[in-house]
Amino acid sequence: MICDYRPAPNYQTSLSILGVQLSPVSVDDVHRYIVEVIENGERALVMHLNVHCVNLCQKHAWMRDFINQANMVFCDGDGVRWGARILGMNPPPKITYDRWIWQLAELADERGYRCYFFGGRPGVAEAAAKNIGRRFPRLRIVGTQHGYIDKSGAENDGVISDINRAKPDILILGFGMPIQEQWLCDNWHKVNAHVLLTGGAVFDYASGTAKRAPAWMIRWNLEWLFRLFQEPRRLFARYIWGNSYFLARICQDKFFPGLRTK
Repeated sequence: MICDYRPAPNYQTSLSILGVQLSPVSVDDVHRYIVEVIENGERALVMHLNVHCVNLCQKHAWMRDFINQANMVFCDGDGVRWGARILGMNPPPKITYDRWIWQLAELADERGYRCYFFGGRPGVAEAAAKNIGRRFPRLRIVGTQHGYIDKSGAENDGVISDINRAKPDILILGFGMPIQEQWLCDNWHKVNAHVLLTGGAVFDYASGTAKRAPAWMIRWNLEWLFRLFQEPRRLFARYIWGNSYFLARICQDKFFPGLRTK
């Protein structure tokens, strides 16, 4: 099946962090774009960029190419903002799903948009839907599906059929990187949804399964450290080695551009 919706125009202005596009957008800009896409009967990929994503794009050319084809890529991390500053750019604001999901739900509630949640462990997307529904009882969450499925073959096709029957305006994926990007790369042309979002651990936060960092750590750009304390075994390499690698590549790009690799 081929998607019925025509492609939306890309968000016009973009920056580049180590060869990966970044849209200089605020929450208001993202919301305006989502409304335009849905109201015009179009379809758009709206993705997010953090240090982990940039590092994966250095490793996987397909992921870099796919993200660079997205209609909009917003900033989802302080590390990307630091990198942009070092490279002489004016960094866009940070938009993180643990807070933005509630703003997005409010927008969808006010506009009557249909949402579908796909990802997370069994029961988590459903719990997220119930939690959000308690705050926004009119919000139309038209389907939930956990991410522990075979992402190819009959089971995957069945989930796509369920999504297409529900006809969501907004589809949020929560598989984590790079699985969610790979699924979109393989399947986005078959999915009838206006706005397709990659959300990582969004359902863990919305369901209350994962804790948000304290306000003082958010204020001091230390959310990554809080998450590391929560899951040290899983996140040590990502944050300690990953952040160091990212900083080294940024400094190389800034001070030794002639050594830049593709």
